[in-house]
Amino acid sequence: MPSPRRLRFFFITVLAIVITILFFTSQKRHSAPRDPRTLNDFFGKTVHGLDQRHGGGGQVVMSGKGSSVDANLKDHDGDGSVDEDDEKLAQQMAERLRAAEQQAKDQANAKSPLKPDAPSDVVGVGSSAGGQKKGKYRISKQDTDTDEEDEDDEEPDEEPDEESEVEVTLRQILKRSPVVIFSKSYCPYSKKAKGILLDKYIIEPMPYVVELDEHPLGRKLQALLAEKTGRRTVPNIMIHGESVGGGDDIAELDTRKTLIDKFKSMGGKKLSMKQRFTGGTKDKAS
Repeated sequence: MPSPRRLRFFFITVLAIVITILFFTSQKRHSAPRDPRTLNDFFGKTVHGLDQRHGGGGQVVMSGKGSSVDANLKDHDGDGSVDEDDEKLAQQMAERLRAAEQQAKDQANAKSPLKPDAPSDVVGVGSSAGGQKKGKYRISKQDTDTDEEDEDDEEPDEEPDEESEVEVTLRQILKRSPVVIFSKSYCPYSKKAKGILLDKYIIEPMPYVVELDEHPLGRKLQALLAEKTGRRTVPNIMIHGESVGGGDDIAELDTRKTLIDKFKSMGGKKLSMKQRFTGGTKDKAS
């Protein structure tokens, strides 16, 4: 059993050795660079971050720069402080995220491009959208039929317009004189009738002569005269809208000496007709 003096010396020696070891190890720990992965450094960063959040007023001073940055920035490089490098890293990460998001959208659009919704999806179930295709053709057919009917309606409308124009022209011609001679300039029968009525007799008012081959509505006037008088050829001599006959009829009445009586009976008091003097003889008046 060692003596108390030896035990005391042993304990003092061990205590001195322990104190010396602790002293040297603490100096070495303070002089060595911190490892961010150690528990003490994590605890220090946590305390430092809490202090900055509560006392920094929403801003953090970057080390060595003196400029302020947003408190939302994180220590991306793990150096224990939020500095300009962390800001650059944050911007780069945000740009990469945006680029990746845009690339994903482009790929999705390329695989399945946008298409318009079907009419049944837009209008709803049970609507007439499903039958729009058939209805469209039906409507087009109806429109076509309507157009055809309109065209058919327009054609008859044009004919009455032309007929009314011819009728108006005919009425205007008949008003020019009680006696109207419808003839053609090249027709010998017309020339014969005009010779009898205009050269052999004096008719007052003077007969009005219409050359159908020179009139713009000559053919239509001749057709209308055929419809009204039943005479399709020229000449056609009319008194107050009634036909006396053609060239042969006028020649026959002149031969029988009944032409003046015929004209008087049809023309009435408004018509005066007499034969011209021939060889010094007096004209026969009526």
